[in-house]
Amino acid sequence: MVVYSSVRKAYKKRVAVTDFSLSVSAPIFGFLGANGAGKTTIMKMTVGLLAPTSGTIMIDGQPSSAPVSKNKIGFMPETPYFYETFTGMEFMKFCGELYGRRGSAFNSFAGGLLKKVGIYGARDYQIRTYSKGMRQRLGFAQALVNDPEYLFLDEPLDGLDPVGRREMKDVMRDLRRDGKKIFLNTHILYDVEEMCEELGVLHRGRLLYAGSVKEFCAGKSLEERFVEVVGASGSQEL
Repeated sequence: MVVYSSVRKAYKKRVAVTDFSLSVSAPIFGFLGANGAGKTTIMKMTVGLLAPTSGTIMIDGQPSSAPVSKNKIGFMPETPYFYETFTGMEFMKFCGELYGRRGSAFNSFAGGLLKKVGIYGARDYQIRTYSKGMRQRLGFAQALVNDPEYLFLDEPLDGLDPVGRREMKDVMRDLRRDGKKIFLNTHILYDVEEMCEELGVLHRGRLLYAGSVKEFCAGKSLEERFVEVVGASGSQEL
């Protein structure tokens, strides 16, 4: 379980996240909000790329910054960064070595991940030749190199064509069946409605709702309810 307690993130000129408290145990949990709502900031604090100004983030009872917690985490940023002259497989090996994973067994595992995301055939091509969609798939694969229990995905379907979006959603469903916990960060309402059991609605750094997607909708479409809730909280402008 991931537990956020009174988490706050402040910069010099603005507060990005305010009094964020949440407990998450759902297999697929969606962070939903307009651009600038604080979704990515929360995700980066969880995986250790940002430090909270105050508050705590715990994973299975341990601080998210603890090594034991980091070993349980996989992360795909919104815009994955790659060494352009690496091949896809070389990049996967590089990422594996960061976790001390190497050798023939890991190479076979990494190849399986590339097959899972649909770019095994391009494993020996330099990343600079990859399309946007192939880069997204590689970014997804690298988030799995340590076989994480918790997977944090920041806009993972961005840049994929309709077939690619469907394939990556199927991968997420497979991971769910394997017992992985997935945190899906997106501003695409349909993806949350289709994929997530529970969601958190963020607006201007505050959590407006957390719980069942079905209960949140209350007989309406997710779009209708989202607009109602966010609209009642005022403009997105800070």
